[in-house]
Amino acid sequence: MSNKMWGGRFASGPDAIMEEINASIGFDYRLALQDIAGSQAHVAMLAQTGILAQEDAAAIAKGLDEIRAEIEDGTFTFSRALEDIHMNIEARLTALIGAAAGRLHTARSRNDQVALDFRLWIRDTIDALDRQLRELQVALADKALAHAGSVMPGFTHMQSAQPVTFGHHLLAYVEMFSRDRSRLRDARVRLNESPLGAAALAGTSFPIDRAATAKALGFDRPTANSLDSVSDRDFVLETLSAAAICAIHLSRFAEEIVLWATPQFGFAALSDKFTTGSSIMPQKRNPDAAELVRGKAGRIIGALNGLLIVMKGLPLTYSKDMQEDKEGAFDALHSLSLCLAAMTGMVRDLEPDLKRMKAAAGAGYATATDLADWLVRRLKLPFREAHHITGRLVALAATKKIGLEKLTLPEMQAVEPKISDEVYAVLGVEKSIRSRTSYGGTAPSNVRAQAKRWLARLNKEKPVNHPSSAEPE
Repeated sequence: MSNKMWGGRFASGPDAIMEEINASIGFDYRLALQDIAGSQAHVAMLAQTGILAQEDAAAIAKGLDEIRAEIEDGTFTFSRALEDIHMNIEARLTALIGAAAGRLHTARSRNDQVALDFRLWIRDTIDALDRQLRELQVALADKALAHAGSVMPGFTHMQSAQPVTFGHHLLAYVEMFSRDRSRLRDARVRLNESPLGAAALAGTSFPIDRAATAKALGFDRPTANSLDSVSDRDFVLETLSAAAICAIHLSRFAEEIVLWATPQFGFAALSDKFTTGSSIMPQKRNPDAAELVRGKAGRIIGALNGLLIVMKGLPLTYSKDMQEDKEGAFDALHSLSLCLAAMTGMVRDLEPDLKRMKAAAGAGYATATDLADWLVRRLKLPFREAHHITGRLVALAATKKIGLEKLTLPEMQAVEPKISDEVYAVLGVEKSIRSRTSYGGTAPSNVRAQAKRWLARLNKEKPVNHPSSAEPE
């Protein structure tokens, strides 16, 4: 049989292969609640403008409420033969209220309908991700405050560079996730225009009120160009771009957790809650949660690349290629949500080995820069000369296989006669971190102030939210 929603143009149904490649209900069922919300706003507007009789509008609204209840309690039957979520809901509405259901699609196309549904879903998902990112920032700032003075090595090129604090290291990620939230919120601002009423591509001759449906659905305004309205997927691309950058931040942190958990580093450990064992090696405790966060970054980045490639050659307006906009986005944003939840749990669970980190912070002559800075401050040497002198002292200490602080004053004075015993005041790791008081530096006083500032800001913050928001599935 021909698909009844298509009308009389087709005399027979699609080939089985056509049905297989064409159907999207296997993934776009996730848009069900957004589709109903859009239809409720549309039918209310049709009634208000006199396009639809009040009796029919009331029947449609009641039927949509029943369908929402069926979907929420899991009794709704999704049919592959009906292609997508829009036709599934319309078919069920017809079964419930009869021919009046056919009036719902007046002044509307599946093109503006799907554009609307997807915008609503992306908006809801951004709101959910924003809440999760805030929770992760709170977890990081809490732990940073507790470890504002806990010394660890800072690295460049994965070589010991200068001592920092564990709290300072964690706050770096608070800053990263703040930018992620900003990017998502920026994307939300730009997507918050309603395409409903653009119809197939050219608008409609019915006297609809697009401003009314936009307001009812929480949009700032209707979109201004009907062609762009149905063909635009920038809102998905922007969200996936922000998600990909966020996933990179999560992956970088996950990589550090994996390294810290090795016996070779031994900086921190995860409990049984976020680790697994080996099927053959009983001693193993694998940081699998962190590894999976690191791995899932690839599929999130892949979803962005996939949609960019789909969209790059499409003329205006809608083409069926654009059906490929959803599956990758659903998967990527669900993966990001899962990664955020896992990372928040790991941050709260992570137990640093303070003794091990402090010992490592002093290795590799990490206070050499402090020595060079002292030579500049006290002896008024040009920094390049101070750098050269410090390098010679490091070489001497390396030859003796001792730390800089173990060199005797005569040994130092043999390299630079003006050095006094005051130099030992800057050579310990604790002294080094306390000296880094410049704004944004690692001094414990700075870290405590920054952590408290973040916690105060996050605790009074009102997350972006829309009444229909739901966690990404």
